[in-house]
Amino acid sequence: MFNWKRFVTALIIHGKFPVALVSLVLCLASNVALAESASQRGEDRARIEPRGFLYGGAIGVRREIYKDYDRRVIPLPVLGYRGEKLRVFGPFVSYEILNSGDFKFSAQARPRFGGFDESDSDIFEGMEEREFTMEIGLGLNYERDNWKFELSGLYDALDRSNGTEYSASLGKVVRVGSVFVEPRIDLSYLDSRHVDYYYGVNESEATNFRPEYEGDNAFNSSLGVSMTTMKFFDGLTRFSVDNTWFDSSITDSPLTDSDSSLSLRISFAKFF
Repeated sequence: MFNWKRFVTALIIHGKFPVALVSLVLCLASNVALAESASQRGEDRARIEPRGFLYGGAIGVRREIYKDYDRRVIPLPVLGYRGEKLRVFGPFVSYEILNSGDFKFSAQARPRFGGFDESDSDIFEGMEEREFTMEIGLGLNYERDNWKFELSGLYDALDRSNGTEYSASLGKVVRVGSVFVEPRIDLSYLDSRHVDYYYGVNESEATNFRPEYEGDNAFNSSLGVSMTTMKFFDGLTRFSVDNTWFDSSITDSPLTDSDSSLSLRISFAKFF
């Protein structure tokens, strides 16, 4: 492959080009590099993940598996940025550490909107609050021809559960007219500390109707699909739905009464 950077550097060193022409060549080289990158990732995936500063909002609705806790609603104002290395979407952050062809290695941070307090359901009466937390860790992405494969390991950074989650996901973008559709499958492993914090019952919290329970490691799986379009108000609108099936170490908890959860999310963002 022709090396644009080496070519332009040689021209500058030997004084063959005036400054204006050098600037033009650099601009063209940058555009070619971006075009090559988009081509490798896939045109459809590149279009649903454009670069720049953005603002907007999102809302998520999730059916909870806790007893008598119907749903969790999560509104989220968004200020963000998507660049070559840094990506920020509200409290979701990733920074690319290493790029090797189609593989990208990154540092990540994200919120976990979980937990409960006594007011959420009668089943939690007399229990200590389980709190929202932020998780940090590392991720590995592979993107090619509109496919994306992701691996990540994230740790509770605020010492709520001190738990860890490892996850893997696979998705592919397909264009249907002006809508980009991405079906996706996710697998996750939660360690015993995480499960025990969110679904366990301590000895001091046990009652006749809520026996003591210690959580164990769990494997969860989910299937989902997202739809993205740029048709509305010159912005990026995304709707997604997914269903998660929980491991028996979670569903055996006296705090739960379901083995699956349906989630809906919609977001809208405009670029500055």
